[in-house]
Amino acid sequence: MKKKAVVLFSGGLDSTTALCWALSKGYECLAVSFDYGQRHDRENRSARAIARRLGVKLYGIKLDFPWFASCSLVNKKLKLPDVKPEKIGRKGDIPSTYVPGRNLVFASAGFSLADAVGADAIVLGPNVVDYSGYPDCRPEFYRALEKAAAFGTRRGATGRPIKILTPLIKLSKAGIARLGVRLKAPLELTWSCYSGGKKPCGRCDSCKLRAKGFADAGLEDPAL
Repeated sequence: MKKKAVVLFSGGLDSTTALCWALSKGYECLAVSFDYGQRHDRENRSARAIARRLGVKLYGIKLDFPWFASCSLVNKKLKLPDVKPEKIGRKGDIPSTYVPGRNLVFASAGFSLADAVGADAIVLGPNVVDYSGYPDCRPEFYRALEKAAAFGTRRGATGRPIKILTPLIKLSKAGIARLGVRLKAPLELTWSCYSGGKKPCGRCDSCKLRAKGFADAGLEDPAL
């Protein structure tokens, strides 16, 4: 029987590369995207387009968190941070784009789907560039979460615990860009910009990290 994986999927560079990595490893993939009140729906449109291109079933989940008002990724009244790429994610600096407990909630939904359909793993795209700034992108968080889920899922209780796979965790953005190109991921369909709109703003943290990643890799960004 073919092994199965649930991929947490935003339609961005990282999660698209992670999805294509899982497909390349022989997993039958199901993807999950989330509408949690972001400033725009552009990334979810990308997620749907990429899922169609790759022939992957996508579950779209809508969440309502009224206490996310302090997060600039959700609250359009707040200004998105505009800092130099080398200063993004410095240890101890948690940016205003941090969404409290987001990855914990997302991973929990992933475990729920994986337990329901008998999937062997959930796949996520956190990486070394992010986890110094976002506490829920750290490797130790995912190791602990995998252990906890083994106690709280049917598969775990029956001796078949669901694994958490984070294939990008130690890669730089340049490494992710190279891997995405090598896997022939549809990077031209991906969206990373926090602002939304017809074209990436080029000013937000995500745009700057993505641009630096492709530049460092010596590659042109196919989405531009």
